[in-house]
Amino acid sequence: MKAARGSVVSKKGTPWGTIIAVVAIVALAASVIIYYMVQSAPKREQADREAAAASFAPSAQDPDPSKRIPGVVTATYTGSVHVLPTERVAYDKTPPFGGPHDQTWATCTGTVYPNAVRTENMVHALEHGAVWIAYNPQQITGDALNLLSVRAKGKPYTMMSPYPGLDKPISLQSWGHQLKLDDANDPRIDEFIAALRSNPNGVYPEVGASCDAVPGQFDPDNPPPFDPSKPGPDAKPMDYKGSTAAQGENGMPAPSAPASSSAPAAPTTTK
Repeated sequence: MKAARGSVVSKKGTPWGTIIAVVAIVALAASVIIYYMVQSAPKREQADREAAAASFAPSAQDPDPSKRIPGVVTATYTGSVHVLPTERVAYDKTPPFGGPHDQTWATCTGTVYPNAVRTENMVHALEHGAVWIAYNPQQITGDALNLLSVRAKGKPYTMMSPYPGLDKPISLQSWGHQLKLDDANDPRIDEFIAALRSNPNGVYPEVGASCDAVPGQFDPDNPPPFDPSKPGPDAKPMDYKGSTAAQGENGMPAPSAPASSSAPAAPTTTK
């Protein structure tokens, strides 16, 4: 009897199959958790940056907090001046942050454009309250590019694109405001965005205007390309009054003011 019982116990052995299965499940769960932590880290870090910049959110008492950000340059521009898709504007700044622009705005719903986009469309989006993150593709790559992208991707009233020949690694634009920077870690990036994106206090002309894609007029997956050449003698000047054949907002007729009418004074720039 003892021998029989001993032989039965010895036959049970170690449940290696169960142990291996449990170890595999634990390892899989650990890998999923690690993957999630790694993938979500940029978003969590961005949430921390945005929280740190929250004091730059606009209010009735502080309508334009960007005035407190060192390095921000401002200028005054007239809105709602449209040109045709075939026309160019001789902008006074690089990148521009106001002035005449294409009749159709660039999609600015958290869009990260992999290639440079026609400037005249990008400027129109600024008129709607968007922030444009431009960068020099020769200077911003790898981790720095990813760090900029997380500021824009999926964020309403935000867009990002390379800007060949940019004189600084990074340039932020909103209507009438610009900030040029060297480092993608600079906290002023988040302060600028907090202060000016969709600011409701009249810092851009068309409060409440859409940033959505305009079907049949602007395709964010195939936008009109950036033209690196210098605008020719037929380019529209900064004091231009608008092309009579250009459409207004949402396809409505443009204002009928003639192109030859008297112009306002040239924009003034302050620091």
